[in-house]
Amino acid sequence: MIRNLIWETDGVLFDTHPAVTYALSQSLNEMGCSIALNVVDDLARQSLEHCVETLAARFQLDPALLRQRSAERYRQIPPERQLPFPGAREVCAWIAARGGLNLIVTARKAESTRALLAVHEMTKFFSDIVTPEQGYPCKPNPAILLAALEQHALKPAESLLICRNERDIQAGQAAGMATCLFGAAEVSSLPSLRVPNYAALQKYLNDFSQNRDDAA
Repeated sequence: MIRNLIWETDGVLFDTHPAVTYALSQSLNEMGCSIALNVVDDLARQSLEHCVETLAARFQLDPALLRQRSAERYRQIPPERQLPFPGAREVCAWIAARGGLNLIVTARKAESTRALLAVHEMTKFFSDIVTPEQGYPCKPNPAILLAALEQHALKPAESLLICRNERDIQAGQAAGMATCLFGAAEVSSLPSLRVPNYAALQKYLNDFSQNRDDAA
């Protein structure tokens, strides 16, 4: 039975990629480089770090400088313009109403994650935010997920990791959790479930819960 959901912030809970892509593109323009937005977006959807390193190598830039300038640009974009994906709020509310937990395990800093939750009135649905700032390695290393499970005494078999890429799936599998790939990313690791939108995940959770009740 799935009782708990573990979320990433960017590209899973909130549609932040347009803002990230814009910030990177503008920073590149200011540094005298030009590149199509869709190329930046494709790279950013794999991971921000991969995007910065790839673009810096392509244009022979200092990755630290590109990271700094794009972060400054990104901070100018208000969280009000970075919306939760349709249906995400309803899924979080469904889990909370049934006594489960929603946790965020994210590469993003906790402060900016809290800002997104507050602006969109979703703070009440989440029990914790766990980040590499607390000393954990980034995914696909499962340590950060295992720590989140342990801190809240959650059983891996009752928890579902909402994924956006290959590394998320690998981390979830290594932590012994079911994985749900959200979106259309091409991956070689097989997730437990793949959904195009949160209406599909809501239906899956409803059906799973109903079948369990019927069998009881």
